[in-house]
Amino acid sequence: MISAFEQYFTSLQGKRIAVLGLGVSNRPLVRLLLEYGCHVTGCDRTPREKVDAEVLELETLGCTLRLGDNYLDGVEADILFRTPGMHPGNPAIEALRSRGAAVTSEMEVFFEVCPCHLIAVTGSDGKTTTTTLISELLKAAGKRVWLGGNIGTPLLPLCREMQPEDYAVVELSSFQLMDMTRSPQIAVITNLAPNHLDVHKDMDEYVDAKKNIFRFQGKNDKLILNADNAITASFQGNGITEFFSRQGKEAHVRLEDGMIYCGENAVLKTGDILLPGVHNIENYMAAIAAVEGLVEPEQICTVAKTFGGVEHRIELVRVKDGVRFYNDSIASSPSRTIAGLRSFPEKVILIAGGYDKHIPYDVLGPEICAHVKKLFLGGATGPKIRAAVENCPEYTGQVEITDCENFEQAVRAAAASAEAGDVVLMSPASAAFDQFKNFMVRGEFYKKLVREL
Repeated sequence: MISAFEQYFTSLQGKRIAVLGLGVSNRPLVRLLLEYGCHVTGCDRTPREKVDAEVLELETLGCTLRLGDNYLDGVEADILFRTPGMHPGNPAIEALRSRGAAVTSEMEVFFEVCPCHLIAVTGSDGKTTTTTLISELLKAAGKRVWLGGNIGTPLLPLCREMQPEDYAVVELSSFQLMDMTRSPQIAVITNLAPNHLDVHKDMDEYVDAKKNIFRFQGKNDKLILNADNAITASFQGNGITEFFSRQGKEAHVRLEDGMIYCGENAVLKTGDILLPGVHNIENYMAAIAAVEGLVEPEQICTVAKTFGGVEHRIELVRVKDGVRFYNDSIASSPSRTIAGLRSFPEKVILIAGGYDKHIPYDVLGPEICAHVKKLFLGGATGPKIRAAVENCPEYTGQVEITDCENFEQAVRAAAASAEAGDVVLMSPASAAFDQFKNFMVRGEFYKKLVREL
């Protein structure tokens, strides 16, 4: 029997395919399309002199490259693969659509042809840790797991290796979800708060994109939601809808006296969770709901006691002269930084600021007043964060605020101000794009600076 994967790609033979964006996820896609005899045009804004060797190698394999500022001019295609970073309403995409091009994405096609069980996670905060936890829990139960999406390896080319009894665990961003028309069998939304409003036209569009993770589910599919989050608490799926709650609300997965319950079963003591912070209790609750019936409590407990977290997420970098340095570069929004601040019992030295995604910072002010003793700011959002602190009623001058010219200066100044017993936390509450390619590059640079101290 021919697989859905083979049927789909065989049907593309001889067609004109435009792939918008030649980042990590789309490069294997281009190779795959060329393998199946497609006429592929790879389009990317990066000029030819700045693209890396792997992109140029695609040209030697038969891909036509359109690079630089005018990379979308005159492109014609039967099918268009959109990069997640490009809004579906982009005029160039609309123009191609008006000329008959079908618009899809690497993730959309993966959902169409995936041969195994599919679990997907989205949310404003915690989605990478929750996705990874689900993967780790399933592996502890002896399942074969494929981890990908917005995290890890592009999964579409790996479909040929997947078996029906396997599990694909996928993290999805709002950008990936915006024009999705398929949903997984199990969907998780960790929480929702203002984010990415530099790309989405408003909060309604952002929330609506997230809803696509369950919008196309059937009556036997499951949706897992956070009862403690005002936005997700109002959602209802097409099939089974289950809630988790850390705050004592009625929910299928809930916290009672330091124990996580799933239904009537006591599953995990919160004291056994190695990861710091109450937000990670919520991440475990979401993951436990997703793997109910697939993983035993003792296997969950083993993972909780040994899983040390995902890089760039409250990651302990170094202890120097009694000062603990943490890398929380993933924190590109106020809600993420708030979760990071609440992970420590003591007041911290905070490094924050960066690229402006046009999201509000008012909520960060009271949290900084409560959890920070010294604040080092930089980037476009530095003044916004300062204003959020100084304008909140809780501010009495107790937070020492220093404005810095750039990220490196902020790190060095924060380190110089620290004494034995202090925590220095880099949790920017902002995206990295002002000075870095992404949050991972920012995190690596921070770790380099700290190790060089």
